[in-house]
Amino acid sequence: MTSLRVAVVDYEAGNLRSVAKALETVGAQPLVTSRPQDLLAADAVVLPGQGRCDQAMKALQAKELTAAVLAVIREGKPFFGVCVGLQLLLDSSEEGDAACLGVIPGRVRRLPSGLKVPHMGWNQVTFHGDHPVFADMPQGGYFYFVHSYYPDPTDKSVVTGTTTYGLEFCCAVARDNLVATQFHPEKSGPLGLRLYANFVRMAAAVGTRR
Repeated sequence: MTSLRVAVVDYEAGNLRSVAKALETVGAQPLVTSRPQDLLAADAVVLPGQGRCDQAMKALQAKELTAAVLAVIREGKPFFGVCVGLQLLLDSSEEGDAACLGVIPGRVRRLPSGLKVPHMGWNQVTFHGDHPVFADMPQGGYFYFVHSYYPDPTDKSVVTGTTTYGLEFCCAVARDNLVATQFHPEKSGPLGLRLYANFVRMAAAVGTRR
């Protein structure tokens, strides 16, 4: 097991136990926490999320975690957003018209009418680019989704994964040490664990340079 300390942000909107277990499985030392100082002291941070985007933002603010999350990203610390944890990175959401963190320009949009929502279950993902967290991912591999909204970044260069459900949409983003997925790696079997292992490996490499 590595000594890599990974803070899993607890703002009462995430699949915390499964995320922490997945990180343990790939050799990290996860700490589920709602303390801003723990995020700032960690080697890497995971922001999970389930439910509504607007309510998740309110919970982050209520626990005074917003500034710490932004500081972690700004200083280049390895950061992984999951599901709503990806959506919160954009500017705003159609879900309650929430103002989000504004880290990645763009808007969170509702899946088209006529589709069964939430989009729930396994779907194929096509990966783009060569970011280390998505290295060696098979094209068309299956990952687990549960969502009714999807991220629509303005800058398409950050899009590292797409899937199709009524339309082709962004389901993974990456920029430097920030990565995020609309699907749940912790629920996606061996491929999901491989993503977390790649993230831990990247975070360990960044730590040696810091």
